[in-house]
Amino acid sequence: MAKLSVNINKVALIRNSREGNLPNLAQVAKDCEAFGAEGITVHPRPDERHIRYSDIPALLAVVTTEFNIEGNPTEQFLKLVLDNPPAQCTLVPDPPGALTSSQGWDTIAHKPFLTDVVARLQDRGIRVSIFIDAEEAQVEGAKAVGADRVEFYTGNFALEFPSNPESAVAPHARCARLANDVGIGINAGHDLNLDNLRFYKERVEGLLEVSIGHALISDALYYGLQNTIQMYLRQLR
Repeated sequence: MAKLSVNINKVALIRNSREGNLPNLAQVAKDCEAFGAEGITVHPRPDERHIRYSDIPALLAVVTTEFNIEGNPTEQFLKLVLDNPPAQCTLVPDPPGALTSSQGWDTIAHKPFLTDVVARLQDRGIRVSIFIDAEEAQVEGAKAVGADRVEFYTGNFALEFPSNPESAVAPHARCARLANDVGIGINAGHDLNLDNLRFYKERVEGLLEVSIGHALISDALYYGLQNTIQMYLRQLR
């Protein structure tokens, strides 16, 4: 059964638009869990435009499900994660000024670097997931560097889904079969929403976790946070 991890970056973005602590990020994380979320995801970026590095210890202290920290593994980011070990760290190849995560790692070209980073994180007891495009070679590369999981980038799937859903999901289904064969776990994220989530989950065998932020927080403006989380959970069941 796939777990729902709620990405609260957009909540932090609203907070940062004014001085003060409204909305209270730690309280939102606790409420998401109380409303049924099975994990909390954050993605601190160098400019701290949403999640701040100083948010991480406070969130680590209150999250009781699975805390997932995403980001580009610079030395600054790795120090943050190693000093505040979450359940999972997802490695994302974001350049410093990236608006959002729009592509996965080349796990073959970056094999030595990723092998070292994965080992450092695992030595602290942190599960490591690598953000990749849905390509068989990248699944094999992630396995070769020792990652525990891959996270499929689903932006291209979401873009093609309205016009040709079966074609959109086909590479993800193929890569999922390979991941299951080689023994690496499967996560997914980016632009998954109430329209495409159930379809994706039913066709990607062995899906363990989805991380959803932008669409879920946007839906919560209309439906309320508690109701929205339950709506997403129903898509995964």
